Amino acid sequence: MSRLLIQQYEIGPLNNFLYLLGDTQTKEMAVVDPAWDAPFLCEEAKRLGYKITKVFLTHAHPDHVNGLNELLGIHQVPVYISEFEYPPLRPKVPGLIDVTSEDKLSVGGIAFDILHTPGHTPGCQCFLAQGQLISGDTIFIDGCGRCDLPGSAPKEMYHSLYDVLMKLPDETVIYPGHNYGATPTDTLGRQKQTNPYLQCRSLKEFLVERMGL
Repeated sequence: MSRLLIQQYEIGPLNNFLYLLGDTQTKEMAVVDPAWDAPFLCEEAKRLGYKITKVFLTHAHPDHVNGLNELLGIHQVPVYISEFEYPPLRPKVPGLIDVTSEDKLSVGGIAFDILHTPGHTPGCQCFLAQGQLISGDTIFIDGCGRCDLPGSAPKEMYHSLYDVLMKLPDETVIYPGHNYGATPTDTLGRQKQTNPYLQCRSLKEFLVERMGL
């Protein structure tokens, strides 16, 4: 039986999905992208019987980090961010630790691979453990993150989707950063069948047909 607990919450005016990732054995927990209602996330962890020990950031757009300062005022824990994140976005908080895809993160005894998936921002990253992918704004259910913002790069998004995520097993479960799809989660295999951003035959087709370039 899996020790990984994933709690998904839709919070805020932009349909953000926020996550609590817990080890059911050690009762340690990480918060992914604390935004909009940090006290609620802290109370949820307490209600579930877990201790918040870390923060994982998929990227640093305000709608994913606007509760970070408040959360750190309650729990003084390390915050893990991609070393490649767009400098103007990087939160100015104590305990910020840069990571790359060469590193691993852990919650209790559960190890997470870090997948560097630039495109939406230079420092977008996904967290993978036990076939469960916390994908942030790299991939949504039947969509992907915007690539028309400062620091965005449509070509990099293509490579992140096609050369990184699509090479994962089809049974990988995607937990996106926003509730923009018909379901809150889906498997990569099903997304290959329904997500138009995963069905392009070339980079050129992706840029013209999906990014409008």
